[in-house]
Amino acid sequence: MGQQLTMTPQLQQAIRLLQLSTLDLQQEIQEALESNPMLERQEEGDDFDNSDPMADNAEQKPTEIQEPSYQETAPTVDNLEDGEWNERIPNELPVDTAWEDVYQTSASSLPSSDDDEWDFTTRTSAGESLQSHLLWQLNLAPMSDTDRLIAVTLIDCINNQGYLDETLEEILEAFDPELDIELDEIEAVLHRIQQFEPAGIGARNLGECLLLQLRQLPAKTPWLAEAKRLVSDYIDLLGGRDYSQLMRRMKLKEDELRQVIELVQSLNPRPGSQIESTEAEYVVPDVIVRKDNERWLVELNQESVPRLRVNAQYAGFVRRADTSADNTFMRNQLQEARWFIKSLQSRNETLMKVATQIVEHQRGFLEYGDEAMKPLVLHDIAEAVGMHESTISRVTTQKFMHTPRGIYELKYFFSSHVSTSEGGECSSTAIRAIIKKLVAAENQKKPLSDSKIAGLLEAQGIQVARRTVAKYRESLGIAPSSERKRLM
Repeated sequence: MGQQLTMTPQLQQAIRLLQLSTLDLQQEIQEALESNPMLERQEEGDDFDNSDPMADNAEQKPTEIQEPSYQETAPTVDNLEDGEWNERIPNELPVDTAWEDVYQTSASSLPSSDDDEWDFTTRTSAGESLQSHLLWQLNLAPMSDTDRLIAVTLIDCINNQGYLDETLEEILEAFDPELDIELDEIEAVLHRIQQFEPAGIGARNLGECLLLQLRQLPAKTPWLAEAKRLVSDYIDLLGGRDYSQLMRRMKLKEDELRQVIELVQSLNPRPGSQIESTEAEYVVPDVIVRKDNERWLVELNQESVPRLRVNAQYAGFVRRADTSADNTFMRNQLQEARWFIKSLQSRNETLMKVATQIVEHQRGFLEYGDEAMKPLVLHDIAEAVGMHESTISRVTTQKFMHTPRGIYELKYFFSSHVSTSEGGECSSTAIRAIIKKLVAAENQKKPLSDSKIAGLLEAQGIQVARRTVAKYRESLGIAPSSERKRLM
């Protein structure tokens, strides 16, 4: 004798829908609409009676975190041992009742297309590659056919950062000897390309890139001559932050050298990065969190999931006693449609439970920011909502929450903890925020070392090793103290 759990096709569908992202779920719904004639999308303004029990709970209302509304919701994937799935959704569904099933989420607070801030071009325009941008400028420049051939070859050798990857000698070897092209011709065409936008394009090294940008500045720009000399002759000293040698060789005082360096730092060392070559990617939030009368409300995004229902006209054609092929097909499609709607409802109810618990646990983050983030692991949410950790992992993957502080993936709110001197715990996300704040407020002439940051954290009761500080600093993209040093 033994016990085992059978994964029915309906249960597999519910689990699959649970882990889909918003875009994947919309595609799944569209495929279901195209393959199942019993399913239809409820358009805006549709009004119909619904006597099905599921319709009473179809309208999801915003959830207040003080009184979570998930205590008496429909069973989800984790409530499998009690057999309620089979009781609520039998294999043979009755057909002599109303079939206008619908699942509808709550209203969204996202901007609509009628808002003044809605920018259609930023949501529909495709990115432009750097090469196409340069070729467009080349078509406007008058030159001979040979020079144009050289220019096209040079543009192909410019990388995404805006630098020329190949040497002029290597480019010369790539041409047919019968064209009788000389090295001076290639260099002359390169100088013409270096006049294109963005400024600094086509440079062979960092010094030339910065010098090209300085040459395009107005002649009356303060400290322009000194900046040109700096990037031409002493770019290595500048990279090594040897300010004493720079002041001695350029015969400048500390304040004068600081102004020259500020001018150089205003330039772009990677001019090609200004041209966006990829299409912009946008995130559609699954959950919206807003504050109303000192209470945080959680609601599903209506625009993320279309509202579905069973087509009442087609459902009325199903006859109970008829065993013909057509009636059997319609009966099966009707059953699949109801399963799909119920699986979709189960997914959204589970998402609401998890999001509500996350907001309740991370209320400090919503009020005060990253520094108030509390430690949170999957087990904490799983225990609070009565589900397995694997289910929480599925729900929080590729699901996003829209908050007054921005849009975050649900996994962002989970972080490990570090012990404090008082016996408490501090989130690693909060520690990263504190490190970022300390570095932003440091004396740039004497930046804080990792050991010093660890000491400052310890003074606040947070026990963090120097290696841990270095790991958090690198994850934030903050350079070491030797590279953060600035001339004041």
